[in-house]
Amino acid sequence: MSRDVISVDKPWTKDIAFSLGVASEDRLLFTAGITARDPQGKVVGAGDMRAQIDQCFRNVGDVLRAAGADYGDVLKWTMYTTDIVEYGRHGDVWRSYFVDKPASTLIEVSRFVVPEMLVEIEAVARVPRARG
Repeated sequence: MSRDVISVDKPWTKDIAFSLGVASEDRLLFTAGITARDPQGKVVGAGDMRAQIDQCFRNVGDVLRAAGADYGDVLKWTMYTTDIVEYGRHGDVWRSYFVDKPASTLIEVSRFVVPEMLVEIEAVARVPRARG
């Protein structure tokens, strides 16, 4: 099976040992765990769950667009957080990104590699056939 590595134009991604997204020949896109980083790789919203949720979803959107997809193509989200109760208080943020109610899983974890991170999101999406 062939695969296409999806990259986004953010300077910090040149230093990581994994792809932010990989699309398969059967038009499925799998993102990495996407965190709340700005284009230079700095954590956005340290201590602010709401800001991190929003930044995570914007970063997922960057990967979707780079693959030729959008939020409407997402089949499943998996969301990881260090505080499931606090995460739930910000449903208005993440609900604004959902289209057509994709499958979803929410998991509480004890911590992330970078201590300031409170949220990590990954997605599986279909990549539409080229239009035209």
